[in-house]
Amino acid sequence: MLEQLTGNLSTNFSLNTFGILVVLVALETVLSADNAVALAALVQDIEEPEQQRWALNWGLIIAFVLRIGLLFTATWVIQFWQFELGGALYLLWLSGKHFWNYFYPDAAEEEQNGDSHKTCTFGQIILLIGLTDLAFSLDSVTAAVAVSSETWLVLTGCTIGIITLRFMAGLFVRWLSEFTYLLNAAYLTVFGVGVRLMFKALIPDHVPPQWIMLTLIAVLFTWGFSRRVVPEVQGD
Repeated sequence: MLEQLTGNLSTNFSLNTFGILVVLVALETVLSADNAVALAALVQDIEEPEQQRWALNWGLIIAFVLRIGLLFTATWVIQFWQFELGGALYLLWLSGKHFWNYFYPDAAEEEQNGDSHKTCTFGQIILLIGLTDLAFSLDSVTAAVAVSSETWLVLTGCTIGIITLRFMAGLFVRWLSEFTYLLNAAYLTVFGVGVRLMFKALIPDHVPPQWIMLTLIAVLFTWGFSRRVVPEVQGD
């Protein structure tokens, strides 16, 4: 009887653990879609596909280390709105920089010509990937901690999430060169996440619901994938 009861408890525990793990992985995957396209946009300045892959790999290794640090300090971090404000300002700066260069290409070119460092170096792009993932993770990691208090479960979900993010970012790297509006949609998504994070830091009682954010991302992605790049026809 005792063995049967122990077996039932073990089965229930395993099912509950598996269920929580599925929720955590699903949470990471859903919340990583916008993150993946943002990271893919960061490596667009790298021309060599092999170097793009290396940048994503090393950037996500740094991102994983930063996520683990955030995981173990999450209950402390959420007490300080300054962390979320810093993440929000970083994301707003990232998107603002892109659209400034997009709408004022001449000014951006003049600024680059007057600077000895015309583009981000390989190491800087890797660091940007890690910081961008950390800013995006402020929401997902704290949400994961709220789902389960078991650190190893959250860590497992986080690990699977990073692996999923790597493959999704790899896909978006290819798609960014195939679809006309996808890059702008990516940075509009970054802007939207930054605005929501700023609301959460400064006026938490008026934070836009998560479903609004997901709907916005879906609309932006639909627009981003609405037009393929037309290949140039070579003349005879």
